[in-house]
Amino acid sequence: MSNKSLYERLGGYDAISAVANDLLPRLRNDPQLGRFWAHRGEDGIQREEQLLIDYLCASAGGPTYYRGRDMALAHRGMRITESDWNVFLGHAAATLAKFRVPETEQSEVVKFVQGLKKDIVE
Repeated sequence: MSNKSLYERLGGYDAISAVANDLLPRLRNDPQLGRFWAHRGEDGIQREEQLLIDYLCASAGGPTYYRGRDMALAHRGMRITESDWNVFLGHAAATLAKFRVPETEQSEVVKFVQGLKKDIVE
């Protein structure tokens, strides 16, 4: 087993940023999930994208500091359903596949994301 953090094994900030930059447009353009961004200004979307990058980097063991709210507070009241969650997982899997993230790292990412479900799905 490598002593490198998940952050390092994923390729660091630039690689995680590229994944977020691919994933968010997929989510925003999805017919089911797009409603969550329907009335957001571009500056708010850019801020959200940066927060996502910071969150992912920090959670993967990187040197980035996440300044946002915890996942439960950030998603409270959004009415995210089990169906929404499953659509999100499909897009996340497609993004990881596009970037050819190795199986071991994919498994760690999926395990981490699944651990967030209780804070996101209502």
